Amino acid sequence: MSEPDLRGPRDRPALARLSGVPATDFSREYWGERPLLTHRADGFAHLFSANAVDELVAERGLRTPFARMASEGAVLSPSLFTAPGGFGAEVGDQLDSAKVLEQFAGGATLVLQGLHRTWEPIAAFTRQLVADLGHPAQVNAYITPASSRGFDPHYDTHDVFVIQIAGAKRWTIHEPVHRHPLADQPWTDHRDAVAERARTEPWIDAVFKPGDVLYLPRGWIHSAVAQGGTSIHLTIGVRAATRHDLLTRLLARAGDDPALRQPLPMGVDYADAASLDADLAATIDAAQALLSAAADDGEIAAAMQREFQQAVRPAPVRPLATVDLLADLDAAATLGWRDSLRGRIEDDDLGVRIVLPHKTIGLPAEASGAVHALRERDQPAGALPGLDPGSSLVVSRRLLREGVLVAR
Repeated sequence: MSEPDLRGPRDRPALARLSGVPATDFSREYWGERPLLTHRADGFAHLFSANAVDELVAERGLRTPFARMASEGAVLSPSLFTAPGGFGAEVGDQLDSAKVLEQFAGGATLVLQGLHRTWEPIAAFTRQLVADLGHPAQVNAYITPASSRGFDPHYDTHDVFVIQIAGAKRWTIHEPVHRHPLADQPWTDHRDAVAERARTEPWIDAVFKPGDVLYLPRGWIHSAVAQGGTSIHLTIGVRAATRHDLLTRLLARAGDDPALRQPLPMGVDYADAASLDADLAATIDAAQALLSAAADDGEIAAAMQREFQQAVRPAPVRPLATVDLLADLDAAATLGWRDSLRGRIEDDDLGVRIVLPHKTIGLPAEASGAVHALRERDQPAGALPGLDPGSSLVVSRRLLREGVLVAR
């Protein structure tokens, strides 16, 4: 059995491009702990631009929640920047480019959400970053008019990479008032403390220009104001798994233990803490046994893997192009494993299986070498390792049709 390498190449190219430091240094000194501000002189124009914003707003038919707008810290009603799609597009919340123009010219910030789903250069980069980090990521764009502040000082409950794409924006960063917040611990739970901390000496106070990249761990307080023209920046949000996630999954198994399901005694007096001593002791013993048993069975890791697979979608396939390719597959065509497709390969006496989140694909044992080779690197459709040309084409067609392989 083999598992895919979710770490990506050793140089971790997407992370290296964002951080500008070796992955080992980033992991040890910055990941989850403190901000890192770097500058890439070559910029990120290949990822996004002002023209990309106009295309998405004017031509792609985006709907909420893929877009929202905010002004002076308040989120605007969608009715102020969307409209019905008209005849043939029976939806009521498509972006209306004229309304967006009116709000933007009036000082509102435009937020394009989920760009890892709607803009292919960002989608490809995000897939590589997820492979580098081993945690799910998503991307938003913030387009802010000059001297406009979109949101009040706040913290996020996920880590972020901020990439300045166009214009300039002044960022003010303050240390956390609540370190490593969980998803259900938003900044509004500490609103007064956040506001007070935002009035103190900042950790970072800098004007970001195109090519600047900020890594900001969750919990760090931040706000930003555009400077002297329209500002565009990308925010890559990273949902890092935590030890709290592991513990939550461990404790979820408590319901399997009859000793933990039995009722407390009748007439228990909660006002008398001593009356719970025996039950607390028994509960602690049962919990310790549960934790010890779970440490070696691999079930928690498997549950984490399933959640990761649900959060991260593989690269898209092109259905029509794939059907055309299947109809007349050239033996010289180069095929490769679909990017970010997670699964495992199992071998036994019955054959080789590709186990994916939603299905299992079985092939004869003689195809094992070909499957493993395809998982490692691109191969010609008619010359897969260990198979004759005819069998190679059969396996290639099968895996293309199943969405495992794509044409390079």
